[in-house]
Amino acid sequence: MNPRLAKLQPYPFERLRALTQGVEPPTHLAPIDLSIGEPKHATPPSVRAALVDGLDGLSVYPATAGKPPLREAIAQWLRRRYDLHAIDAEREVLPVVGSREALFAFAQAVIAAPDRASDKPPIVIAPDPFYQIYEGAALLAGAEPFFVAQHPANGFACDWSSVPAEIWQRTQLLFVCSPGNPTGRVMTLDEWRVLFSLADQYGFVIAADECYSEIWFDRPPLGALQAAQALGRTDWRGLMVFSSLSKRSSVPGLRSGFVAGDAQLIAPFLLYRTYHGSAMGLPIQAASIAAWNDESHVVENRALYSAKFDAVLPLLSRCLEVTKPEAGFYLWAGVPGGDDIEFARGLLRSANVRVLPGSLISRLGASQQASDGSRERSPGAGRIRIALVDQIERCVEASERIVQFLNHP
Repeated sequence: MNPRLAKLQPYPFERLRALTQGVEPPTHLAPIDLSIGEPKHATPPSVRAALVDGLDGLSVYPATAGKPPLREAIAQWLRRRYDLHAIDAEREVLPVVGSREALFAFAQAVIAAPDRASDKPPIVIAPDPFYQIYEGAALLAGAEPFFVAQHPANGFACDWSSVPAEIWQRTQLLFVCSPGNPTGRVMTLDEWRVLFSLADQYGFVIAADECYSEIWFDRPPLGALQAAQALGRTDWRGLMVFSSLSKRSSVPGLRSGFVAGDAQLIAPFLLYRTYHGSAMGLPIQAASIAAWNDESHVVENRALYSAKFDAVLPLLSRCLEVTKPEAGFYLWAGVPGGDDIEFARGLLRSANVRVLPGSLISRLGASQQASDGSRERSPGAGRIRIALVDQIERCVEASERIVQFLNHP
């Protein structure tokens, strides 16, 4: 077996199950699970109908590049959503079997591991807290992850100036997530300007995870390609964007998304995916075309999430350090006492509500030292991620139970 597999950490939900083993929730309260970011809104009827109508495609091997109508539907959506007048559906867009799979695969295609064991491994930079796929993709590609903290003191922004020059010199790939998971923060144009400048200087590739881009409240989040266009980078050099229908259209089981960006990256990634066997089935393509071509269900979906935030925040803000995010469906809440794991265990034991401790999606402090040799406190410590994915009544009930738990632990 590949010895790098031994470097992989257990997935956060596996760790949560182990940490809560033996905890006995009250049986008179129905369980409410707000730990997993799995959309639970109804799938749009038009998407379901297109999937059924496309079932004849099961008899055909699909092309890895996807059908031209799907690539064009994605490109048209990018033009409408971000005003990307320069995007080329043929050369700069590629359908993928969900963004999670594509994020992982992209690292395998991009990272050039050292020729000799004595050489230092390449670096993959990721935000912390983070989506664990970034770390696993880096490790299995033979790279070393380097995490940049997102603390509340700086509004959960990544401080790129904190990265040592020696790390930048070894960096081959940098993951960003905007809107962020779990913080909901959106990167600004100035942040993108800095990051593009660093990428040009040190020659690394940027992988922009934008899976939460369509769940927003005040204004549409700035996208990476949109930022690049505003800064005159319409060749999208060194940039790949990853998006998905899972959150936008409430179809996590469809496993449908896309990558878009630098044609010089798309072409070899398509070659990799052809060998990897990652073609999207034709019925899924038909359903995806219907989803990308329709915006009405996205507006309705966004309104459902907004109503949930409006309902639970007045309750939770009484007892937790919590504010409405810029986008996404998570609350990234600070807990009294600062022990997120014990808070999650106690909440399950007392209220039968499951949330995700922030320590389980954070690494900094456990794996990486500051330049002076000290260890920084994990940015996930003392916080919990609450996924407002269930129906509004369940989210409100869970919030009421959290308040009750904190008033009478």
